[in-house]
Amino acid sequence: MTRDAFGEAHPLVQAIYFGAVLLFGMMFMHPVFQAIALLAAIAYVVLLKGRRAVRFLLLGMLPLLLVAAVLNPAFNHAGVTILFYLKSGNPVTLESLLYGAAAACMLVTVVIWFSCLHVIMTADRWVYLLGRILPALSLLLTMALRFVPRYIEQAKRISAAQRCIGRDVTQGSWLARARHGMTIVSILTTWALENAIETADSMKARGYGLPGRTSFSLYRWHRRDKRLLAILLALLAVVGIGAALGENTIRYFPSIAYVDMTWRSWMIYVAYGGLCLLPVILRGMEEWRWRSTVSGS
Repeated sequence: MTRDAFGEAHPLVQAIYFGAVLLFGMMFMHPVFQAIALLAAIAYVVLLKGRRAVRFLLLGMLPLLLVAAVLNPAFNHAGVTILFYLKSGNPVTLESLLYGAAAACMLVTVVIWFSCLHVIMTADRWVYLLGRILPALSLLLTMALRFVPRYIEQAKRISAAQRCIGRDVTQGSWLARARHGMTIVSILTTWALENAIETADSMKARGYGLPGRTSFSLYRWHRRDKRLLAILLALLAVVGIGAALGENTIRYFPSIAYVDMTWRSWMIYVAYGGLCLLPVILRGMEEWRWRSTVSGS
């Protein structure tokens, strides 16, 4: 059984990594950078979630990618390369089509990265990172991260209880179902508000956020974390220098223009690929070590 090496890294390293890939994913519109980020995000989410990730990609992200890519040229008619005309007389240009694809790719990539972030950066890691600096924000963020899964679980419990007395959304006429649904929502909202107040009172009673308050944490800096942080910062420096030199520059309107690919461009591409694929590479190394240990024993 292999471990997720990056998932066991220090929370600060994980926060820097996800902050970097999310920021670059939103900033870089160059197709090479976008392809690298999208493929790396897909690879990592599949490693983390397995079959659930495949269903998420096929049923969620793929339709979103296609719809977002098609909608832009339908409303944005800028560009000099006209492909054809719509029935309304508006032109569909190559530039708007490519820009729509780039924008859709950016959106999907960021959503997938956030999906990975939700798995790796658990609530206790956010509390560890922000608890001493911003205790109120840390508590609010932790409650928000826990809210959705707990909300869904509590909704299932309330629905099951209402079903036993014949008041579920699947029972009765359409008017009765609507009334039952509103009742379930009302119960669920009341539970959520009471739970938030109880959590806040509990944290306040325990002295959360008071000056000088100590806290226990399982997270410690190890040698592997220092090495990983050094590699991460080095890759960030290379990619940042490349961005400052304009290697990620591309123009879609009024005509497509981008910088020529040189040996320096390929160095930046490799560095960006190493940055985005860092968790996948670590996972592959752990798997190789595990198989070597098993075959040698």
